[in-house]
Amino acid sequence: MSSPLRVFIGWDRREAEAYEVARYSLMRHASVAVEVKPIKLDEMRAAGLYWRDSDPLASTEFTYSRFLAPALAGYEGWALFCDCDFLWLGDVGELLDYARARKAVSCVQHNYQPTETTKMDGALQTVYPRKNWSSLMLFNCAHPSVRTLTPEMVNTATGAYLHRLQWVADEDIGALPPNWNWLEGWNEKPQLGSPKAVHFTRGGPWFENWRHVDYGERWLTERDLMRAEQAFAARVPRISSPSLAPTGEQLTVPLAN
Repeated sequence: MSSPLRVFIGWDRREAEAYEVARYSLMRHASVAVEVKPIKLDEMRAAGLYWRDSDPLASTEFTYSRFLAPALAGYEGWALFCDCDFLWLGDVGELLDYARARKAVSCVQHNYQPTETTKMDGALQTVYPRKNWSSLMLFNCAHPSVRTLTPEMVNTATGAYLHRLQWVADEDIGALPPNWNWLEGWNEKPQLGSPKAVHFTRGGPWFENWRHVDYGERWLTERDLMRAEQAFAARVPRISSPSLAPTGEQLTVPLAN
């Protein structure tokens, strides 16, 4: 793959640090070049890509805007979307093996039926067919079905149409193994090893009421490692070098007396 894998992660102001850890853990374990960008609702509105009214049933700011990922990728190549409440423990580059099937979109095809009435910080828990299929999607952006996900469609289609993947024929939906979207509190822990990606779909350690969940300590470890690297980078002064000069600019280095 000559160009980086485009990865779009949903961003919610209530879970800003969850986004940072999802991004950090994904990049830290990646064996391929990746380009990670947040899908921020305010930015999508400012760009004229999102104009839906607020939905009281939407549990995150990216409930609908996630489906803009193919448009943001220019409807070319492959792009990955995931929710911000993911912890990546595996190599995202391995997902590209599933691109060979040339499906329109690939996802973990859960039969998720939560029993809780609320999740996260008190958000309403809803139950519907194909729930959590859209929490991680590998898009074949040039596929005709994916190209129907225009901003107009994303802003006007019903939540059921979008999240149940009714915009694509069933035979064009690829199946990913459950360990790529391992639902905390639903999927059984593997006897050996760890999931490739843990999804704290009920709520993660960044919420007070969800401190003690499976793999919560792994999330905290990843967060602390991220903070340590950020602190180190802030302490180390940047070193100017002629090789770092922008193209067309001459960097002048004063001579010692």
